[in-house]
Amino acid sequence: MIYKMIEVSLKEDKKEVEAPNRIFHHIVGDNPGSTIVFFGGIHGNEYAGVKALNKVLKLIKPSDVNGEIYGIYGNIKALDRNKRFLKSDLNRMWTLRQLRSIENEDNLNDEEREQKELFHFINQLFATNKSPLYFIDLHTTSSKSLPFITINDALINRKFSNCFPVPVVLGIEEYLDGPLLSYLNTLGYVSLGFESGQHTDPNAVTNAAAFINLVLKYAGNVNSINTSTYESVLKNASKNISSIFEVIYKYHIKPQEDFKMVEGFESFQNIKKGTLLAITDGIKIYSEHNAKLFMPLYQKSGNDGYFIIRSIPRFFLKLSEVLRNMNADTLLTLLPGINWYDKKTGVLKADLSVTRFMAKSIFHLFGYRNKQIDSSHLLLYNRERVSKNEMYRNEDWY
Repeated sequence: MIYKMIEVSLKEDKKEVEAPNRIFHHIVGDNPGSTIVFFGGIHGNEYAGVKALNKVLKLIKPSDVNGEIYGIYGNIKALDRNKRFLKSDLNRMWTLRQLRSIENEDNLNDEEREQKELFHFINQLFATNKSPLYFIDLHTTSSKSLPFITINDALINRKFSNCFPVPVVLGIEEYLDGPLLSYLNTLGYVSLGFESGQHTDPNAVTNAAAFINLVLKYAGNVNSINTSTYESVLKNASKNISSIFEVIYKYHIKPQEDFKMVEGFESFQNIKKGTLLAITDGIKIYSEHNAKLFMPLYQKSGNDGYFIIRSIPRFFLKLSEVLRNMNADTLLTLLPGINWYDKKTGVLKADLSVTRFMAKSIFHLFGYRNKQIDSSHLLLYNRERVSKNEMYRNEDWY
């Protein structure tokens, strides 16, 4: 039995990491089962997840556990200073180019050293673990918000997310470069982000603790957990909203831009076209959509000003599932301007002069999300072709 825990004292906006061990919880169960890795504090001003992990995991006995449970610190130095990051955003660095650059480099900044340690932990886990793997990244937001799940749009992520009575947001990876979970998804593993509420709201800890308990139950790690109480917590906190949404727009803050969100907005708030949302460099920014506002920025760090989301009709969710299970995405290569870039990993290359007239939603149906690589081409990534479905096929939720 291995059990490591480091207490974290949290005082409103200030917290102290009393010891810098990366693994602050590790419970090896007496029975075989899946392995769950919880990340807390990838952003150092988001400590509700760390406190919730301490609250939940310190009460769990190995005799009640199937498999293994990890609690992993993200950005230790930023946590100690209550800052989102010190030099670089640790949740925007998980690209293959970045990972290659830090592997044999000694002159690293604070976040690069943190990333290198996390990368080695993850690789060691891959090398030694043969059971189903789950990666859960715990976050909070600068604005008031319902608790919600963010996922890269793979069917295994959708299926596991369906266990939880909170809204689910798809497609954010199209608008962000280098999130940790996007990297893990390219490797085919179940990977969920959970945003439990506003940074300083005590309910964010309560929501995160409820979610952690439900993850442990539905992944089969702790069968003795009674789910009804925790489901009630999240249903009430999310106002019984459990729809699936997709991101349709992000306002990106440029370097040196003087961006200020209009006060009072909350995530999942309905907005109309023409609503004043922010003022940047003295220019007023109005909504161009009748939709919902998502994660408006009310902190100085970060460059994601706000997102716009809309709900996805259940019919299209079911249609996309059918098309993906049929591997119908091969039909896309029959269209002009679209060819395989890497068929094994499900990456298409598309000529923008042709595909700019095609709606994004068509690619989304087949499981593709895009990233523009130059002025004339974009790459389309399919999570289904790399998903480790066989690893999870015998899980109860699958």
